[in-house]
Amino acid sequence: MNFRRGRHTQNTYQMILKVADAPDEAKKVIGKTVTWTSPAGKELKGKISALHGRKGAVRAIFADAGLPGQAIGQKVKVE
Repeated sequence: MNFRRGRHTQNTYQMILKVADAPDEAKKVIGKTVTWTSPAGKELKGKISALHGRKGAVRAIFADAGLPGQAIGQKVKVE
């Protein structure tokens, strides 16, 4: 969905992802690995860390490298 943001900052290492319609269903994916594949074929991996809000969104942290802006709105693989 978007990067995790503050009022004046944008954290590109943390992404907010929509994975379910209810928080109970979204709790099941906490701790799993997330993979985003770039158009060039490079894979960036992260880990789902916590719920974000009450509508089925979760927080994913990408430790190695932050995601580029072109990743917003694209699909990721949850394993």
